Amino acid sequence: MPYSSSLSDKEWEFIEPLLPQKKKTKPPRWTKREILDGIFYQLKNGCNWCDLPKDLPPYSTVFWHYKQWRAEGVIEQIMTTLHSEVRQQVKKNQSGRGC
Repeated sequence: MPYSSSLSDKEWEFIEPLLPQKKKTKPPRWTKREILDGIFYQLKNGCNWCDLPKDLPPYSTVFWHYKQWRAEGVIEQIMTTLHSEVRQQVKKNQSGRGC
């Protein structure tokens, strides 16, 4: 996990099913996880897309997927699902306190 914004294996297992499954015509050069790491890096650090580190997928690839997933509602669905999961965990932790 090279960056603090990179997905852990557990986080990836949770998010992967939320991503669209498209018919594959050829093997992709970059995995969806690598692309999401690029998106999260940019969103966390607020850098220009073209300033993504060189060990992440090219910014044009990351930005293209970001635009597609945002337009399809995928980014919003990820945010909604993660928010709901966090709220459930907080509620579960609060109910176990006994106060």
